[in-house]
Amino acid sequence: MKKTEIAIIGAGPAGLSCAVEAAKAGAKVTLLDENLAPGGQLFKQIHKFFGSREHQAGTRGFRIGQQLLKETEELGVEVLLNAAVYGIYENKTVAYVKDGKNHALEAERIVIAAGASENALSFPGCALPGVMGAGAAQTMINVHRVLPGKKILMVGSGNVGLIVSYQLLQAGADVAALIEAAPKIGGYGVHAAKIRRAGVPIYVSTTIKEALGEESVEGVVITNLDEKWQPIPGTEKTLEVDTICLAVGLSPLTELAWMAGCEFTLWKLLFPESMWRAISQE
Repeated sequence: MKKTEIAIIGAGPAGLSCAVEAAKAGAKVTLLDENLAPGGQLFKQIHKFFGSREHQAGTRGFRIGQQLLKETEELGVEVLLNAAVYGIYENKTVAYVKDGKNHALEAERIVIAAGASENALSFPGCALPGVMGAGAAQTMINVHRVLPGKKILMVGSGNVGLIVSYQLLQAGADVAALIEAAPKIGGYGVHAAKIRRAGVPIYVSTTIKEALGEESVEGVVITNLDEKWQPIPGTEKTLEVDTICLAVGLSPLTELAWMAGCEFTLWKLLFPESMWRAISQE
């Protein structure tokens, strides 16, 4: 069985940064990722980061990824790609599949940096081809150079929705509109201003009523919401689109942490002790 001092699961920006810092401190580090290339989200971030200098403001995401990869190589971090971790067992043993074979790695310490998955949104027609996560659309245009559609509705005005809308415009798509269920935009104003200057309307207090189409998305009906987040009859509007991108938040991938027996304090905050103990036992 292979052994290492620190096993890091996930070679995205968090995992890479952790690997760099641990290796700088002198630890033997093994980094595992299920993808064929490390870097996670960074390599589809073609825009310049916004914020403080400490958070790489003014630097494009893929440049940050290139720098982190260079540092891991120089520091001698072992990187195992196409390695899908499926369990954490006794004695801090990480089980993973690579090249169709099962492997085990025993570590003194384990860091889980597994990332998150995009949230879905339920509405009539949500299973039609053409409904996708904004992150999936971003991967298509920035990594694979493929347009997900010609005329697009973006759902969600956080930074993901705003930035991906602008990148879709840059890639040659027509963003018909951006809608947001909340009464105000959720992301940075600087990102919202860019797509407004490009002529994209932003509708707040608005949601999807239904997607239209037989074999794929051919249109969408949107409707206004009242202060109680309920649809307002008579405010429906039909847009002709072939793609609906959902930027409605992320959920952390916590399965490995559950398997490792980690205690989730959020359950204590939301539920009585008897309930979260029953959930954890299941």
